[in-house]
Amino acid sequence: MVNYKSVLPIHRFIVSCGSSFGKGPRKVIMIDARAEQLTAELLKLRLEGLKEKPDFIGLTGTTRIINNALESAKICKEIFPDSKIVFGGVHSTLRPDEVLSNDFVDYVIRDEGEFAMNELVFGKSLSEILGLSYKKDQQIIHNERRPFLVDLDILPFLPTHLLPMEKYHPALGAYKRLPAFGFIATRGCPGTCTYCYQNFGPRIRYFTARRLLDEIKLLQKNHGIREISFYDDTFTAVKRNIKEFCELVIAEKVNISWSCFSRVDCVDRETLDILKKAGCHQIMYGVESADPQILLNIRKRINLPRVEEVVKMTKEVGINCRLAFMFGNPGETEETMQKTLNYAVELDPDLAVFNIATPYPGTEMYYWAKEEGYLKTEDWTQYNFSQSIMELPTVASEKVEEFYKKAFKTFYFRPKYILRRFYKIGVYDLNTIKAISKFFIKWILGFGRGAKVPSTQMKFK
Repeated sequence: MVNYKSVLPIHRFIVSCGSSFGKGPRKVIMIDARAEQLTAELLKLRLEGLKEKPDFIGLTGTTRIINNALESAKICKEIFPDSKIVFGGVHSTLRPDEVLSNDFVDYVIRDEGEFAMNELVFGKSLSEILGLSYKKDQQIIHNERRPFLVDLDILPFLPTHLLPMEKYHPALGAYKRLPAFGFIATRGCPGTCTYCYQNFGPRIRYFTARRLLDEIKLLQKNHGIREISFYDDTFTAVKRNIKEFCELVIAEKVNISWSCFSRVDCVDRETLDILKKAGCHQIMYGVESADPQILLNIRKRINLPRVEEVVKMTKEVGINCRLAFMFGNPGETEETMQKTLNYAVELDPDLAVFNIATPYPGTEMYYWAKEEGYLKTEDWTQYNFSQSIMELPTVASEKVEEFYKKAFKTFYFRPKYILRRFYKIGVYDLNTIKAISKFFIKWILGFGRGAKVPSTQMKFK
């Protein structure tokens, strides 16, 4: 099975196939091409070196790298023509016909795929597998949608012995310690933002606090994991469960540091206090824009006074604050983009992430842009948050891209910011400062893409 998603987090749909659901284990081999940095040629050599022919080969991929995943699938089919190729993931869920139009793809599993994949592997009749799309008599058949799982605790622990655990790491600036591992503790999101497709639905489902901590402790025991990056859309959506999780971490003296994503309307002072005590060192909030009308346009459902209050509280309790902003939203102008950049500087978070609004398939923004004729391309490789996919009537796409580049330089080249970062990482000797400065300038000029962590390990206070 090949995973071309990001290095973190792990795609549970693929990895869960290494565990049984009561019918006995199946032999599974995991190849994480992204983590292992496998080119098409290296992947081919890796597959040719397998001692056994796989019956099924599962792949997953987001929209922007679906072409890579399809290229991998083609290679798999060339080497193992009798193996069945199965696709999952958000892009395949939204565009199963597109994926199945490739003659080397046999099946698509839509939405959550853990049980559907196991039913397929264990030989259940194709017509009875909910959420399955497949080909029959020159036609594509879409079975009825599978209901979302209600109790995530019934899922098996991740079979991490199948993974190249030493290859996984969070983004630069998002961790305190290594080794680290990415985890998704919830499914669903309370937000209704027009730029986001809720592939897990609006209802929040979650691993219970006890189950979540047990799996983390197993990761510590088996792999020495010291840091967890929670990649949930809104980690703190169910506060009572997160409070219980933090209380267990504190009571059992679990030595773990961690970061998470949240919304400014899903935290309060009490929650932030206990997150900090339980090892949380960084939270990322989506702000997106400093213009109230644009926030309404994208249905963000937050207000700027609340943003300012939460940023202040997060800093006061000693948690690093990471904020995300977007340029090129519906209604955007050069003036609103400057307003957002000024606001980012004013809020002065520890880290700021700037993206270009990207109308991914399945989102309300995508359908709006396509209907209005604003969508420039459906070349999925350009859907990378750094290229302008929409040609808006209020601002030229070239201006959006210019502002995207300007934002990084404006925010990160401030002397106040640079000095504070040196203090945060505890750097005082001249040689180390020079080494990090050289890396820092290179990273900013490249806007973070493809940059490698310098040899000096950065530890944040």
